[in-house]
Amino acid sequence: MSIENNLQAVLKSIPIHVTLVAVTKTKSVDEILTAYNAGQRDFGENKIQEMTAKYELLPKDIRWHMIGHLQSNKVKYMAAYVHLIHGIDKFSTLKEIDKQAKKHNRIINCLLQVYIAEEETKYGFDQDEIVALLESPEFKNLQNVNIIGLMGMATFTDNEHQIRKEFKLLARFYHKLQAVYPNFKCLSMGMSSDYLIAIDEGSTLIRVGSAIFGERYL
Repeated sequence: MSIENNLQAVLKSIPIHVTLVAVTKTKSVDEILTAYNAGQRDFGENKIQEMTAKYELLPKDIRWHMIGHLQSNKVKYMAAYVHLIHGIDKFSTLKEIDKQAKKHNRIINCLLQVYIAEEETKYGFDQDEIVALLESPEFKNLQNVNIIGLMGMATFTDNEHQIRKEFKLLARFYHKLQAVYPNFKCLSMGMSSDYLIAIDEGSTLIRVGSAIFGERYL
C-alpha cells in the first residue's frame, strides 16, 4: 500500500480525539511531503539534528515532536520550533529546555517519561520520582516549560496481556495526576505494533512509523 493509503488506514482505526504522530526517522523529505500532502501535520523524530534538517526544508505549519532520548546539549537546536518534547527523564533536561525556551520567548510543552516496561533498555522516571519532581520548588521555578502529561513505552513483546497491563498502569497514574494538575491533557503511549491496545487503555497520542511508511532498514 502507498503512504497515503497506509495513513488513511491508521486514521480510520483511531478515535477522533487521539493525535497521530507520524514517525519519520530515516524517512526522506519526499516521503514526509507525501504524508503532509495527504493531510498529516504531526511528525516525530528521535534525533534533533535530523529533525532540524527536515524542519528547514519542509512547510512551517508542521508540528514537530521530539520522541527520542534527549541529550541536554542539543536542546538549543530545536528550542525555536519544537512543538512537543516527549521523553523527559531527567530534571536537568527540563532545566536546559527552560533555559533555551527563554531565549526564544517560548513556553515549550513537554511530557515526562514513565518507566513501565520490563526491559533495562527503557528510560524514564518511576511514579514516586515524578510526584516528587512536580512538587519540588525547583520545578515550580521553571517558567518556560509546561508539563502537559506523560509518555511511556511498553515492553517489546508479543504478550498482549503484558502490554495491556503496562499501559493500564500508566493510564491509572496519569489520571491520578490529572486530578491534581488540570493542565495534564496528553497521555502518549502506543506505537505501530501496539497502538490499538494503547488507545483501548486511554492513550490520547500515538507514535506510528512503520505502519505508515514501511519498515526501517537503518
